[in-house]
Amino acid sequence: MIQHINIEDKELRQKIKQKEIVLGGNKKLKIYGTLHCKSGKRMKRENRVFFASTKEAENQGYRPCGHCISTAYKKWKDGLV
Repeated sequence: MIQHINIEDKELRQKIKQKEIVLGGNKKLKIYGTLHCKSGKRMKRENRVFFASTKEAENQGYRPCGHCISTAYKKWKDGLV
């Protein structure tokens, strides 16, 4: 997990281009989603974190976003209810 406040924009773009970062998340809400999600783009920089995989995000205790990863979110939600 990489926190957005701890990485320079140039390095971040390079990691995204090299596919080292594929998901973004909100560390306060413990939600992860795609880098193109409208919900994720609205969050504050200090709350944003990045992940290399869904497995990494889930191991850190994050849940899928209901907007951009709706099928995984539904599976997650059904597992809790």
